Amino acid sequence: MAFTTGLGVGIVGGGFMAEVHSRAARAAGARLVAVSSSSADRAAAAAERLGIERGVESLDALLEDPLIQVVHVCTPNALHAEQAERVIAAGKHVVCEKPLATTVPDAARLVAAAAAAGVVASVPFVYRFHPLVREARARVAAGESGRLLTFAASYLQDWLLEESDDNWRVDSASGGRSRAFADIGSHLVDLVEFVTGDRVTRVAANARTFFTERAEHSAVTTEDAVAATVETASGAIGTLLVSQVAPGRKNRLHVEIAGAAESLVFDQEQPETLWLGRRSGTTVLPRDADQLSPDAARLVAVPAGHAQGYQDAFNAFVVDSYSAVRGGRPEGLPVFADGLRAAVVTEAVLDASDAGAWVDVPQP
Repeated sequence: MAFTTGLGVGIVGGGFMAEVHSRAARAAGARLVAVSSSSADRAAAAAERLGIERGVESLDALLEDPLIQVVHVCTPNALHAEQAERVIAAGKHVVCEKPLATTVPDAARLVAAAAAAGVVASVPFVYRFHPLVREARARVAAGESGRLLTFAASYLQDWLLEESDDNWRVDSASGGRSRAFADIGSHLVDLVEFVTGDRVTRVAANARTFFTERAEHSAVTTEDAVAATVETASGAIGTLLVSQVAPGRKNRLHVEIAGAAESLVFDQEQPETLWLGRRSGTTVLPRDADQLSPDAARLVAVPAGHAQGYQDAFNAFVVDSYSAVRGGRPEGLPVFADGLRAAVVTEAVLDASDAGAWVDVPQP
């Protein structure tokens, strides 16, 4: 396929997230120039499967290609920091999967490197791009919800429910110190802070590894679930529950935020409505552009009544990332500083669990 417009894109990694990124890049009008993987054969297979022009034998070969302006890093967690740093050093813009890095110092180094190089560096906290998440944020910012009092947020999955279930993420050498919280809990924290404009300042937590032996990994130390209680800068309190061993839950991210005047509930598995609770006059708001704030309405991809979901949110994130590459300033784009924030909170959660005590969360 010939492209007369659009950015040249390279993808590092050929797994599930590379599929999601490639679909989003294509929807944004990009030219999918090349993909690299763990071997030349794997790269060639990924190129064929994902509809990318060619597979290349290494990240170096991808970075040397003058057609590529933006690189998407979609590899195992432990590789993110080193690979993203090399992309930045090559002067290319970068979209790096989360967690941005497996340690706070590595994440901080990437933030500084991107700033020094003047490149766009984004992280796919894509749940920000559901229109009704933006509507919730707009209502909070306009004061319609009143002072933040409490929140209850959970992210539940079941794909690691049984001892026979396994994945590279369970291995700390590949996935990092944290698994469940770094992988999906980071989305919860980002969403709560993004919608409320408030910051988590203290945390108490319990992390549990229910299966220390899995099909291909032994002596597993990464957590299957985390329950945390948090305080925010404004004085609100909340709970965060994260689990990859919740039977029947495939990808259930649920956030309930209670203000003094109004509660807001968003459920990622039912993203077409936002529940608005008041002492009287509780309503269910549909994803209808005519009823939404401007920033929410701009993310409506299809008319109300036509389902819009995760891939649409991911597409919108990539569109905004590419807009920033072209010099735009899209509202709410998650950047490397947000990836660093997630690493900071994740470390505080695990430290609190290890210590059995409240831990202060360092602030930006």
